[in-house]
Amino acid sequence: MTEQLDAHVESGRAVLGRTLRFLREKEGKSLGQLADASGYDKSYLSRLESGQRLSKVTVMEDLDTYYGAGGLLVSLWRIARYDAFKDKYQAYMRLESTARVLWVYTPDVPGLLQTEEFAREVLSGPRTTQQDAEAVDEQVAARLGRQLLLGRSPVPSVRFIVDESGFRRPSARAETWKDQLAHIEAVAQWPNIVVQVLPFSAGVHHLMAKGSLTLLWQADGSAVAYTEGDSSGLLMEDPEDVLRHRLSYDRLRDLALPPSDSLTFIRDVLKELRS
Repeated sequence: MTEQLDAHVESGRAVLGRTLRFLREKEGKSLGQLADASGYDKSYLSRLESGQRLSKVTVMEDLDTYYGAGGLLVSLWRIARYDAFKDKYQAYMRLESTARVLWVYTPDVPGLLQTEEFAREVLSGPRTTQQDAEAVDEQVAARLGRQLLLGRSPVPSVRFIVDESGFRRPSARAETWKDQLAHIEAVAQWPNIVVQVLPFSAGVHHLMAKGSLTLLWQADGSAVAYTEGDSSGLLMEDPEDVLRHRLSYDRLRDLALPPSDSLTFIRDVLKELRS
């Protein structure tokens, strides 16, 4: 007999919310009691349970500890965060989260290296309603959630090539920009992370019209290439496409400053700001 599948697939956010409500009711707590015990607003907790909001991962860590759930809520949050991305990006995000090797080129500060305040500025547009503000909150939470892959086990090998323009275009708030550069400086010294600056002196290059480029390799050796512009993304799995983009990345890496010189460059920019 052919199995009949339910046409309605429950979202990750809905599953997380239902689990939160189950754990609270199992403890015999009201939303008010949970709010008092956790320090989170009652209406905010209610919206998490109804699946209307996506929290930061730290909220789930707190509630995991409160309920003694052994990491269940964080695991469900990692699934639910995909709801914050458009469908066409979700396939890439899932591949990114399990990749063992990542090579990234971007003309701006990459999302995987953004601080919370800088990410909020980048993702914020005209906000005319409360829903707009909440959408930005969710996008920021999802972007920060992506960064968990940098420190997961097994540790991935990650290389960033960032155009000099990414270090010359500051955020609106000086402190936000200083914190952002300091964060990049710190992460660039992690043993599994390489950051290279592509200087203006390298001149024009063949990736200027493509936006960002990411190459991902999985543990089984399979690879994909992903390019993203202002409003579109393209995921490529054909070996010829991946090879062509890998060669493009190799040529760009030859033009970039070596890692040690790149770190000096970042420190010099940071020193200029602090002085």
